[in-house]
Amino acid sequence: MGIQERRQREKEARRQSVLDAARTMVLERGFNGTTTKSIAERCELSEATLFHYFRNKDEILLSLLFEGIAYTADLLDRIIAADLPPEERLIRVWKTYDLIIREHPEYVHMFGYLARPQATMNISAEVKSEIAGASGDNFRRLATILKGVVTDGEERIAADLLWGAFIGLRTLRETRQNLGASALPRAREMGRVFEMLAAGLRTGPSEGRE
Repeated sequence: MGIQERRQREKEARRQSVLDAARTMVLERGFNGTTTKSIAERCELSEATLFHYFRNKDEILLSLLFEGIAYTADLLDRIIAADLPPEERLIRVWKTYDLIIREHPEYVHMFGYLARPQATMNISAEVKSEIAGASGDNFRRLATILKGVVTDGEERIAADLLWGAFIGLRTLRETRQNLGASALPRAREMGRVFEMLAAGLRTGPSEGRE
């Protein structure tokens, strides 16, 4: 291995250590409590050294966001490639969301990051466009998966409903937990939510109506 290649690998390893520290800090302290100083301390770097790899906290958080979008895209592509029956595709989507929560809860936090009032203040128009494009691609993937599951032409609405329901319910659970209340809905109740959603998605606009 040449010197240049070794240096590049070391740089990538250091960048990854910063991202790993940031994902832990986001879960422990939230966005406001996560600072470049605390991230640097967690991965045993000086804050000045951290700035050799990332310009600011926003850049670190955006890197995590793009990671999450790419991770989700890969999981959705696997469902598409599996060529499953409509009912099984719907089940796999819900299980995929649950997998993201269990394996990478920090990504779920990042997906909600851009809803914060000042989250995009320091993001360039180019980066905003890139995020919107990548996120939009994932919703198009989901809409593709839902073809044959819901009424033709309503795949994108169903995609928004599934994603919004899952993320919203997880946020509700965390809110209750943070307030010291019962952490609901539990896994069994999440399963029942899926059953109710699936039943509604399978019902066309004119079915069951006068």
